[in-house]
Amino acid sequence: MRLLVLGGTSFVGRAIVDDALRQGAEVTLFGRGRTGTELFPGLPRLLGDRDTGDYAALQDGSWDAVVDVSGYVPRHVGQAMAALGDRVGRYLFISSHAVYERSGVGPGSDEDTPRRPPVRHTEELDEDTYGPCKVACEDDVTARYGSRATIVRLGKVAGPHDVQDGLTYWVRRAARGGRVALPGRPEQPVQLVDSRDVACFVVRLLQDDRPGAFHAVGPAEPTTMAELIAVCAQAAGTEVEVVPVPADAVPAFFPLTRPEPLWPTQQRSAARARAAGLPATPLAVTVADVLAWDRERGEPPLSYALSPAEEAKLLDRA
Repeated sequence: MRLLVLGGTSFVGRAIVDDALRQGAEVTLFGRGRTGTELFPGLPRLLGDRDTGDYAALQDGSWDAVVDVSGYVPRHVGQAMAALGDRVGRYLFISSHAVYERSGVGPGSDEDTPRRPPVRHTEELDEDTYGPCKVACEDDVTARYGSRATIVRLGKVAGPHDVQDGLTYWVRRAARGGRVALPGRPEQPVQLVDSRDVACFVVRLLQDDRPGAFHAVGPAEPTTMAELIAVCAQAAGTEVEVVPVPADAVPAFFPLTRPEPLWPTQQRSAARARAAGLPATPLAVTVADVLAWDRERGEPPLSYALSPAEEAKLLDRA
C-alpha cells in the first residue's frame, strides 16, 4: 500500500506512520518540515504549508490512500483535494467527536448522533468553532470522494508523545504520591483511547478499503477520574488520596476534567469501530508507557500543571 500522510510527525500522525511502516506500507509524508525532522529517516518528505495554501509538492505522484491528520478547516481539506485530484484511492480524514451536538446526547451515543451545523466563515478555532469546522471538513471529503471517503472521529487520545499533556499530567502527579487535588468530582467518566490503537485502526480501515464514519474512542464502560488516578499511582508504585476541590478554582478544561453537562460526551459507543478492528489496549499499559516515556524525556514542563504550592492551597481549603 502506497500511503500519503498529511501531517505525520506529531502524536497521532506519528503513531499512524509507525504502524503503517510495521505493516509494510510505502509511506510519504507531507508537512512544513518544522517538527519531527529526526523521525522516519529515509521516508520521502514533501514540503508544503497548509496555512498558506502551498500544495505544490503534491502536484505529482499517486497513492492508494491519503490520511489527513492535519486538516482543521475546510480550506485545508479543499485545497488538498484539489491538489490530489483522483490520484489517491481512499481519503481518510481524522476528525473529532467534537462534531456532535452537545445537548440531548446520552451515554453510548453512536456515529449517527446529530452533528453540529458546519462552519465555514472562520478559521479561528475555539470551543464554538472547532467541532463545526471539522463537520464542514467531513462533508467536503464525503462529497468529493463518496464511497472512497472514511471518517475517523477521535475521542480523547492518550499515549507516548502526547503533545496535549492530558494523561501525562495525572501520571506525573500520581507518581509524587500523597493527597491529589482533583478539580471536580471523582466519579466523572473519562474515556481514553491509546494513540497506538488509533493508528492500528486507521491502517486496518485502509487495508480493508472500508468507507464510513467511525468512533476511535476508549472502552464502552469508561473509567472514572478517581480510578484513572489510582491506575497512575499503581504504575508508579505510589499511594495517593484523591481529594475533590472546586472545579472553578482552576482554569476551564483542566487536564481530562469536564463539567457534568459534558459527561455523556465521555461515553461514546465504540461498537462500530470494534467490529471493524479497533483494538483496546488496557489503560494500565497506556499509563505505564506514558510514565516511562515522560521519564525518559526528562519530564519537561507541561503546558498546564498545578505547582505544589498551588495544589497545597487548594487542598488546605478542601
